[in-house]
Amino acid sequence: MDNEKNNVMYPPLPLEVWESTKNTLHLYIQIVGKIRLALFPKTNHWWHVPLYLSTRGLTTRPVPYSGMLFEMEFDFIHHVLSIRTSKGELELIDLNGPPISKFYNDVINTLLKLGIEVSINTVPYDNVSKESFESNHSEVDYDREHVTRFWRTLVMVGSVFEQFRAMYTGKSTPVHLFWHHLDLVVTRFSGSRAPEKDWPSQVEREAYSHEVMSFGFWAGDTVVREAAFYAYVYPEPEALTEQYLEPAAAVWNTDPGYAMAFLPYESVRQSQDPNQTIMHFLQSAYQAGCACGDWDCRAFEL
Repeated sequence: MDNEKNNVMYPPLPLEVWESTKNTLHLYIQIVGKIRLALFPKTNHWWHVPLYLSTRGLTTRPVPYSGMLFEMEFDFIHHVLSIRTSKGELELIDLNGPPISKFYNDVINTLLKLGIEVSINTVPYDNVSKESFESNHSEVDYDREHVTRFWRTLVMVGSVFEQFRAMYTGKSTPVHLFWHHLDLVVTRFSGSRAPEKDWPSQVEREAYSHEVMSFGFWAGDTVVREAAFYAYVYPEPEALTEQYLEPAAAVWNTDPGYAMAFLPYESVRQSQDPNQTIMHFLQSAYQAGCACGDWDCRAFEL
């Protein structure tokens, strides 16, 4: 790919430029994500929690409720939240920067209008704002261009993740967006249970009940000040950080307290073929885990 095409398909995402908008978007997405969490049947490893990429933005996919289905979709082309039901009803909620409290009330009241009752924990998770959704009346930033850039980046990254997922014959998650950290993730399972550990909560206990290699992309946060790709192995095998990674910009980062393969998004953008660069990173991180972990990786080859 040439640089001009890269700029369109993988646009710049400098965190310091759109961080305020990202924090707003994160809260909007958490409200919808928590509704899915509350109403969708519980699934192993918390697979009922995430949102999914769609042709217009992010979606809950159909959620069963009292003899019908409803779906909530962020449309990042027209910047509305649509709520559709299997009865043929459609409601639209504006996304152009309403205060968090207004957006929350609009969503809850619209669901009630459609006959859908739901109660959620309204305290944000992993966001600079700690104020409950219904109490947050502050003005917010919502830059449509940067929201659309982020979504279009997710579309490109998600396509590569889907190809990577298709190469694995073992148990794998869907490619999905975990709204608590706002990261796009695909996880592979070895098929073996992980060693027992005294996790601080049921969340970690369920998520890491089995051996996993997880691969993701996120836009950066208060600690990691840039968009990046990552990968990690649980349980972490010895000598993992001694394993080779591709491309040259990829490194092992142990700052979180465990080994994480890390690749800056900007280095991907600047590469000759971003799609191939991402795939090389994913494959090398997987091979690193296979090289020193107790995975029968040949059993999962096509």
